Amino acid sequence: MSTRLSDYDYQLPPALIAKRPLPRREDARMMVLDRARQTIDHRPFVDLPQFVRPGDLVVLNNTEVRPARRFSDDGAIEFLFLEQLAPQRWRCLVKPGRKMRVGATTQLDEVKLTVEEIESEGERVVRLEREIDPYRGGRMPLPPYIQRAADVEDTTRYQTVYAQQPGAVAAPTAGLHFTPEILAQLPHTFVTLHVGTGTFRPVQSEAIAEHRMHAERFTITAAAAETINAAEGILAVGTTSVRVLESAIAQNGRLVAQQGTTDIFIYPPYEFRAVDRLLTNFHLPRSTLLMLVAAFAGREFILRAYAEAARERYRFYSYGDCTLLL
Repeated sequence: MSTRLSDYDYQLPPALIAKRPLPRREDARMMVLDRARQTIDHRPFVDLPQFVRPGDLVVLNNTEVRPARRFSDDGAIEFLFLEQLAPQRWRCLVKPGRKMRVGATTQLDEVKLTVEEIESEGERVVRLEREIDPYRGGRMPLPPYIQRAADVEDTTRYQTVYAQQPGAVAAPTAGLHFTPEILAQLPHTFVTLHVGTGTFRPVQSEAIAEHRMHAERFTITAAAAETINAAEGILAVGTTSVRVLESAIAQNGRLVAQQGTTDIFIYPPYEFRAVDRLLTNFHLPRSTLLMLVAAFAGREFILRAYAEAARERYRFYSYGDCTLLL
């Protein structure tokens, strides 16, 4: 059992980090990992329907990414609007933080903004002098490793084609490969988990069990619960869908309609109860997402697959290629 942070490290040439999406969503490559046989196959993503067995159900996260990145009117301060706490009060990430201590002010859309509180993880609670929509004119919050500002293309491409429920500050990236035509070939349903910054916070302690995830909001509708309970097998699209299903499944193996929050942290030797198969992108070294897929497929197998993906010049991370874990 691997419980040390250093057990989840690997080397990746920076050139393999996808900085832009492919011209077409469906043109991604798909590395297929058979857990039982310990084999690795290389297929195009459009072959996914061939791996969906009779009785399987594909479960996707239909959260919608909000254009949450804004700048003060003078361009000096960057905000990432996370959550509205009350009328005119918001929780934000702010850069540079040293300029925005308690009591500091700036202007956003010609409206005065004041820092009222600094929370334990550095988030600012700010008050606007009057109510505005901070997402109007905002940019998509691309991950830092993409190393560029979001542009018009990202408005649609850093969003799944089935996004319906606004609330995320990061995309459920395994879903970025789907087109309406591919989705129509698959028996599917949706759950919602609004991806927050906690999913991507670095693990600081060498003992991974000491890491604490931030809570994220999720919803399972009555129709989705009924459909999932009737399925013979579940293929989860993305780690966020996994976290919803594994958080919500009852001891009797069934789901009920619910809204709630989850801070579930899945790492070896976690035993999965809801998910049989997983489609997911390649994940950052030393990340909680890499630990989740290691729990699903085995750390040694995953690290062997990632090394082969690097040799085969797969595209990594949010705008990159995907893996199918059988």
